[in-house]
Amino acid sequence: MTEKEFAKGLYVKPKKENAPDWVKFGMSIKREEAIQWLQSQTDEWINTEIKEGKSGKWYAEVWKPDPSKARAASPQQNHTPPSAAPQDDFADDIPF
Repeated sequence: MTEKEFAKGLYVKPKKENAPDWVKFGMSIKREEAIQWLQSQTDEWINTEIKEGKSGKWYAEVWKPDPSKARAASPQQNHTPPSAAPQDDFADDIPF
């Protein structure tokens, strides 16, 4: 099992009790700590998963794909421009 890596400077909290349904969680960014941590990273993309610890505290853990399960990619497929970033299941009904 690989050692867990946490996104430093990112602090995640459950949504406030009176928040609307479309709010899923809150996140605070400690700017200097986050910048320092980001500058230490070498990958183009940094993926995180928001998790809840046994204590009930939420946190952002770095997630890296398993290289043994990665698809063989051509050189053109290795670069993902920001406009083609994974979109997941975002709806077009954002309320703002």
